[in-house]
Amino acid sequence: MQLIILSISLFLLVLCQDIKAQVINRLVGSKSATDTLDQTEIMQSVYEKPDWKTIDINFLSSYYNQDGNNAAVTGGIGTELLTDFTQKIIVGVPISPRLKLNVDGGYDYYSSASTDNIDNIRSSDSSSDMRVHGNIGASYDISARQSVGFRLGGSGEYDYTSINGGLTYDWESKTRNTALGFSAQAFIDKWKFYFPSELRGQGRLLPTENRQSFNASISIAQVVNKKMQLAVQLEATYMKGLLSTPFHRVYFQEQNLPKVERLPSSRLKIPIGVRVNSYLTDWLVSRFYYRYYWDNWGVNGHTASLELPIKMNRFISVYPMYRYHTQSGSEYFLPYKQHTLDRQYYTSDYDLSSLSSHSVGVGLSIAPSAGLARIKVPFTRQSSIVISGVDLKLSHYMRSTGLKANIISVGVKIEIR
Repeated sequence: MQLIILSISLFLLVLCQDIKAQVINRLVGSKSATDTLDQTEIMQSVYEKPDWKTIDINFLSSYYNQDGNNAAVTGGIGTELLTDFTQKIIVGVPISPRLKLNVDGGYDYYSSASTDNIDNIRSSDSSSDMRVHGNIGASYDISARQSVGFRLGGSGEYDYTSINGGLTYDWESKTRNTALGFSAQAFIDKWKFYFPSELRGQGRLLPTENRQSFNASISIAQVVNKKMQLAVQLEATYMKGLLSTPFHRVYFQEQNLPKVERLPSSRLKIPIGVRVNSYLTDWLVSRFYYRYYWDNWGVNGHTASLELPIKMNRFISVYPMYRYHTQSGSEYFLPYKQHTLDRQYYTSDYDLSSLSSHSVGVGLSIAPSAGLARIKVPFTRQSSIVISGVDLKLSHYMRSTGLKANIISVGVKIEIR
């Protein structure tokens, strides 16, 4: 009970929530993985665990808002106003020195003026929704330098359900200067058709309500010298089934009545990323990341980001951030009223258009080696709850299409020792 009270108090104290990429990608970028706000986990390990029996708990929360004038729900015009609240908890429970159980879960609650226009009625049922998600998995150390893991989970909201599974393998060299990682995931999703109000009653407008996605990645990390670390990741994602969104309208030159967005039933995505961490001085670190993205829908993207953590003292760091992205547009995209009826595939979703974006922000990390606070666990002799660290991040996002967004996120790391 004390742990629950403590977590609630922390959430009220920081007054902000974390965003999940899957919900925001569905609402502002479900079809393009090239241009989203940086969603990397904000809690990072900053010290060695006391022993294998330590239980790790991460609370992640954020508040997100955006606005623009190119909503895909209304054919590439109209408001993109959206707010999202998210909370997530990640728990790692050691079962033995080699086996660890991993559980995570949470929810996303959003309010969207864009999806409210599915019904063309202000404050309709589609104006807000909640997605609930959860995963369970385990990791096992085969040896001191090898480990394997698995994960099973799912999520659901008013028109969309998903189940997923994944496997991981990690290896380190004897010197621990080289690390190799491999992961594979599968997502089995199903839509509940929810068409724009004026297109209902016309029968089956889309061929299937199912979607499958398969992802595999391999990464290599290398310690170059005492001041530099390099990591390279190659990833491939194959998707098939319903890859368009049932409530996205597309308007044509020849008629006033729209059609439902239509896109190919398969897609291949291949991003390649490089990360370089350099220790410039005792108080300044450079974290540079570059990614090239390609897919068979005609989208090619380049993303570069830079973080400069500044160490204020032994346990407080401030890190300014900047991210730039540019991409070419898909061959299936055209703006409002520019499509013709002879086209087989069509969308007016600006996430598939030619665009560029900038994201600027700042983060604050507080992680004393002894922890921020310690609370004794009731009815035990030695166990205690340690608030190990807090990470706060503020970001502002600007897209060449006019979309703007802000995110305030916080992570709190707790250990039960």
